[in-house]
Amino acid sequence: MGRTRREFLLDSARAAGCLGLVASCPGLESASLLTQPALAATESDERFIQEAMFYDKLAGKRVECTLCPRKCRVADVERGWCGVRENRAGKYYTLVFSRVCAAHIDPIEKKPLFHYLPGTRAFSIATAGCNMECKFCQNWEISQFRPEQVSAEYVPPEALVLSAHRYDCPTIAYTYSEPVIFYEYAYETSRVAREAGVGSVMITNGYIEKEPLLKICQVLNAIKVDFKGFTERFYRDWCRGELKPVLAVLETLATLKIWLEIVVLIVPTLNDSEAEIRGMSRWLHDHLGDDVPVHFTRFHPMYKIKNLPATPVRTLERCRQIAREAGLHYVYVGNVPGHEGEHTYCPRCQRVIIRRVGYTIAENHLQNGRCRFCQQAIAGVWKT
Repeated sequence: MGRTRREFLLDSARAAGCLGLVASCPGLESASLLTQPALAATESDERFIQEAMFYDKLAGKRVECTLCPRKCRVADVERGWCGVRENRAGKYYTLVFSRVCAAHIDPIEKKPLFHYLPGTRAFSIATAGCNMECKFCQNWEISQFRPEQVSAEYVPPEALVLSAHRYDCPTIAYTYSEPVIFYEYAYETSRVAREAGVGSVMITNGYIEKEPLLKICQVLNAIKVDFKGFTERFYRDWCRGELKPVLAVLETLATLKIWLEIVVLIVPTLNDSEAEIRGMSRWLHDHLGDDVPVHFTRFHPMYKIKNLPATPVRTLERCRQIAREAGLHYVYVGNVPGHEGEHTYCPRCQRVIIRRVGYTIAENHLQNGRCRFCQQAIAGVWKT
């Protein structure tokens, strides 16, 4: 007789020697999951270090990282732009494998993913670092620091999957910082999770090369891309990145059988012009289809942009109107609890089929992935 999922995870966790961590996690709904004394900021631990999956060796013990569009060329004993990958004598290593600095249980709606298992919870984790520097980042305390500067714990994939199973989370979310920079950890955890019947979602800026994207999509269930804006200038000046590679990633994702949602943080005066929103909406419709959910979310002053006001609600409403006029079926207003733009509407009969209040599902009129009122198929992932 085959092993149950729980038996599989228990055996894996015992092999990893980590049952003490996952068995002592009270109060997960409101507190961090880091349950043992965190490593001191100056302390190193070889358990966190693993050879990177995507890089090329160059002459003179140099390497070129092929994970993200930066294509960092790194000399011996140096690190890439993200600060979490290091060249050691001509071999490139990730320094954040299983190095969890944030872990919480969140509603899946908080990611936000509105068309993926609504009303369920996601076991959400992050490591330190990022391959962009968005000047409006809400998690800059972990994304803009090196791993040695952030308290963390060793949580191997088997322990993470067992925790998700133990606390009734059908999904693990790689989020808060940038999952691309902890790619090896996210990939291995997703692989183990899939074997155990637990899903995986990536909350990402989409700044990744095609080969690693295709590989990790084989073990993911959904991706949410934070689409920063629709101009190279915005990406360059406010995110220290580029637009073109992100557009290429979105086009690739449109060809794959993986659920995709888009979030656009609307920053007043910087990426909120009607011309830009109109061009973006047309591009999303033409390249990703009319069923891709798009969330226009409210900016609040933080990190390096504190001189601008919060996004006016009327601006978000105008963005939503423009996107719907472009033919997109599912367009949302985010970070405005109680707004009618939080709900999912049937594209045929226009009835509310999922009513939300913040992260809570107040009504759900889906039946087998269809509108209960008119039987229109509603795009999404509605069951495990």
